[in-house]
Amino acid sequence: MDELEFRRRLLADPQDKDPEILAAKSESPANQKLASELDQLDALLDQTLRVEVPDDLVDKVLFKQSSDAAREARKPRFHLAIAASVAFAFGIMLGQFNWQALPVLPGQASLGQIALEHYYNEESFTNDVFEGATLTQVNAKLAPLGNTYNGQLPGEVSYINHCSFDDNHAVHMVIQGKDGEDFTVFVVPQQSPTMESYSDGNMEAISLPAANDTSVIVVGKEGSDIMPVAEQLKLHLNQKA
Repeated sequence: MDELEFRRRLLADPQDKDPEILAAKSESPANQKLASELDQLDALLDQTLRVEVPDDLVDKVLFKQSSDAAREARKPRFHLAIAASVAFAFGIMLGQFNWQALPVLPGQASLGQIALEHYYNEESFTNDVFEGATLTQVNAKLAPLGNTYNGQLPGEVSYINHCSFDDNHAVHMVIQGKDGEDFTVFVVPQQSPTMESYSDGNMEAISLPAANDTSVIVVGKEGSDIMPVAEQLKLHLNQKA
């Protein structure tokens, strides 16, 4: 089950106990976090909609039947009170809920969001690979995009290959930085208008516009030194002669 299908099904039924859903929950911290937040939301809505009926409600209703005007005057206020309670609960929920975890419709996702989704889908594979790719191999992968890299790489390239990035042909790299930290890099044929940053609370993606109408996107742990890696890659990424 892909991540988009998992999120759609979980949003439709947070209590879904299908084995595929349970397996998908354990696949990534992001899935576990989304499941937990939707469980909390479901519990909050359930609690809000549980209205206790007073024991003497029947007597009160029978007594009020003698006055149609009084009964009609109470009905709007009662409905408004219920609506206000539900609106208040939703206001609290909206302030606390992590909307970044929700799936984004096609065409609305930022480069950073797409990069994080791609990262989570591929990390289990790329984490176990060390290719030690050379600059020549890197440039061979960049060639179809019309780009070349003319400088020192910001670390060892443990993985490099072509990938499909939002239905575009792109380059996917994993670079081991000087401190041993892994950074996932995407070079995509879509130029970001400015520097963009996106975080899901665990991982962060920074995208920079680069040469030849491309973008460099670097993914790392939130709070790590992602920007220097992104800037070095952008500086030496040039249009192929």
